[in-house]
Amino acid sequence: MKRTMLRRCRSAVFTLTLIGAAAGGQSATSLPHYKPEGKISGAVRIFGGELGGMVKIWEDGFRAYHPEARFEDAFPTSDGATAGLITGVADIGVSGREPTLTEFLSFNETFKYDLQTVAVATGAYDIKGKTWAVVVFVNKDNPLTKLTMKQLDGIFGAERTGGYDGYKWTSRAARSASDNIRTWQQLGLTGEWAGKPIQTYGYANTGMAKFFELKVFNGGEKWNPNYREYVESDTKMVTDESGGSYHMLAELVKDKYGIGWSGIPHASRFPELKPIALAPDERGPFVLPTRETVHNRTYPLTRSVFMYIKHPPGQRVDPKVKEFLRYVLSQEGQGEVDRKRLYLPLTPDYLREQMKKLD
Repeated sequence: MKRTMLRRCRSAVFTLTLIGAAAGGQSATSLPHYKPEGKISGAVRIFGGELGGMVKIWEDGFRAYHPEARFEDAFPTSDGATAGLITGVADIGVSGREPTLTEFLSFNETFKYDLQTVAVATGAYDIKGKTWAVVVFVNKDNPLTKLTMKQLDGIFGAERTGGYDGYKWTSRAARSASDNIRTWQQLGLTGEWAGKPIQTYGYANTGMAKFFELKVFNGGEKWNPNYREYVESDTKMVTDESGGSYHMLAELVKDKYGIGWSGIPHASRFPELKPIALAPDERGPFVLPTRETVHNRTYPLTRSVFMYIKHPPGQRVDPKVKEFLRYVLSQEGQGEVDRKRLYLPLTPDYLREQMKKLD
């Protein structure tokens, strides 16, 4: 009885939280409560990343409904999520990023159908290392305030013949050199900015860079030739601090004609930089990165964390896997995300999209 009352209280608090944060008329009451569809027992094998302890919290919550269920966990790294499924040691792979081309391909070549990715939370707003939203910055003296995604592609990208949608190459991502934006004048800036070349800064080949290619280049992989690459500071990738993201942002502070992308937690120590509002197209709306706009997913470069599963065409998802994901994608499961305060809960609309993947 006490456990039931506690769950109801937590759900009520979470509902009020979402009402305050949801946008576009979305109602938190449309988030489904978790109702078991059957009795679950036995092991669910999970492999990949632990999402800062979030996976264990979900497991504990699930066992409150299914005390005979158990979990066999291995959390070496998010980079192992797909490998766990391919090698047969896992039922669920957990990752803080989208699969790469080779991961999509290797899964398909193994099972002859495509990997199913299910978003289980929205990425962080201002927490380093927790799938933070990608933010575009310029020097505070730069008069630029907003960009469309096409303009962002024109600045950071290059002409291309196509791009990848999963593991399939498509010419829909193609664009010509005429779409390149290489001077500030092309963005409407005048005076001292006219004719000045745009200097670009960002991350080297990482999950963040692949996300940028996916969302901004439509799966393309060609960057502006002057793009300067860096890696995440305070990580094992750094061998020389001049190649770290903090150094990148410090360089951007000094470069009046530069533009770069990183995250809110990194740029917080550089007040000389300002974020740029982004929009899907020229019709807008142009949205600045804030906790609310990342939470409600109106900010275009909001990210997600995932669970990967097997879902053969025409067959049902493994009942244990489906039931656990139904809990994660419930008001109770997302309430745990809200209380943990690392990632952000899914919106009702986006949550429903993920639930459909379990059918």
